[in-house]
Amino acid sequence: MPDFKGIPVVPSAARSGQKYVTPQGITAIKDGIKATAATAPLPAGRKPSWLRAPMPAGQRFDAVRQTVREHRLATVCEEAKCPNIGECWNAGTATLMLMGEVCTRACRFCAVDTGNPRGWLDEDEPANAARTVQLMGLRYVVLTSVNRDDLEDGGAGHFAACVREIKRLCPGTAVEALTPDFQGVLEDVETVVDSGLDVFAQNVETVRRLTHPVRDPRASYEQTLDVLGHARKHRPGVLTKTSLMLGLGETDGEILATMDDLRASGVDILTLGQYLRPTANHLAVERFVTPGEFERYRAAALERGFLECVAGPLVRSSYRAEQALARNNAGLGAGGVATR
Repeated sequence: MPDFKGIPVVPSAARSGQKYVTPQGITAIKDGIKATAATAPLPAGRKPSWLRAPMPAGQRFDAVRQTVREHRLATVCEEAKCPNIGECWNAGTATLMLMGEVCTRACRFCAVDTGNPRGWLDEDEPANAARTVQLMGLRYVVLTSVNRDDLEDGGAGHFAACVREIKRLCPGTAVEALTPDFQGVLEDVETVVDSGLDVFAQNVETVRRLTHPVRDPRASYEQTLDVLGHARKHRPGVLTKTSLMLGLGETDGEILATMDDLRASGVDILTLGQYLRPTANHLAVERFVTPGEFERYRAAALERGFLECVAGPLVRSSYRAEQALARNNAGLGAGGVATR
């Protein structure tokens, strides 16, 4: 096994919380959070029945999967083992990760690897991303990325270049950009918002009180509100969107207060989903939110004026994104549970 000063070079050889070196020479921590002596093991036992996802299947899903295999394409859907992959691919929607797989931040809910890429970027990525969208026949693509605080503009220019190239090659494809916060630099936000996208998203992730320790110290609740609010004011024709994880210890009052803050910033679309602990090194789940509670939270969001609130146990920020304005909770059944 290759190594550098005793550090594994192959990511799959590294254990969760262990350092490794990427093929680009970047030293990173597998799954983002270091293991500590205080790490509590993942609890034994089965999760609630409403957290079981249907097996991915369908003619379009099979065709997309074959294209992905044949052309060796990379999607967040597969890399993150998303439980909703079957539904989204059958609907012609997928999520692509830009700017590498190593994030400069270490949020305690997220299993993306952490490190300092030191300015590395794939110059061919805009063209490759557009080709991927074309080959997969996507009607709607969500572009997301790691945080890149090592870049002067946080990667805004590169992100915008990917959007423009997709729109050039696939003009009929809707593009949603789920971006970093660009450290609150609003000029960088404008760079992405002006790229020709259809939806601009930046995730608030949790309620104000839990922002730290849930998110990296460089992120903040107010900073995300400012980014979303500025995107709305700068280009009113672009929809704005954010996501909130539940089950981290938030109260009903805090959830509703967050909805109010988001609406005050002009956010159009909200998604609500269950937080699930990715490894033993990450934050523990404080509660499993029931389908009935998700239904109630969705109703509260719609009463506050959101164009749509997609809510359910397995909902993620990009879940069935193409249905955001159908106003039917993305086709989910009662309580935000997928119908079998």
